[in-house]
Amino acid sequence: MHRVVPLRVHYYGTPVVLVSSTNPDGTTNLAPMSSAWWLGQNAMLGLGATSRTTQNLLRTREAVLNLVPATMVDHVDRLALLTGSPELSPHKRETGYRYEPRKFEAAGLTPEPSDLVAPHRVAECPIQLECRVSGDYEITSDSVHAHAIHVQVLRAHVADAVRLPGTDHVDPQAWDPLIMKFCDFFGQGQPLAPSRLAAGWQMPGRVVESASA
Repeated sequence: MHRVVPLRVHYYGTPVVLVSSTNPDGTTNLAPMSSAWWLGQNAMLGLGATSRTTQNLLRTREAVLNLVPATMVDHVDRLALLTGSPELSPHKRETGYRYEPRKFEAAGLTPEPSDLVAPHRVAECPIQLECRVSGDYEITSDSVHAHAIHVQVLRAHVADAVRLPGTDHVDPQAWDPLIMKFCDFFGQGQPLAPSRLAAGWQMPGRVVESASA
């Protein structure tokens, strides 16, 4: 039996991406997001209009998409309620965000220089995509003010551990992406840990702390 339900979010299961972008002072901001999809050498990113990442991407037209494996769930969760913007919106204050300019240090991750764009890559991520912003589409409704940002992949860095030997392809069996599903983390279809974001958004997730490895 189906029921009409006013769902608050539509995170049915998408890969987590750490987006690197350049702050006005030249430092690299790092932010997790899970509203991304790819087509050919293009990606669409769904980001809140007031986020520092959105502002950086629209200003500099550059980004690095660091694709996160399931083993990095703890690193990602440390960033869940941090923002690179010193001025918090009322929504972010209510949700529990706090300002943190040193995102790499806060997450326990290592920055490494990119080849073609200014933002640093995340050394621990086995797939890193240097990108250029090609388009921006504003999304405004009663419940959301966001941007769909179109980026083109300029260069892909792939660790040998997830590459099919002797090819230019990612090994789908070796690559185990971290998945955000209704504000909880999953890997290989199994629950890993609840997200701090779920608590901030008051989502009644079923994943318990003991499930985290």
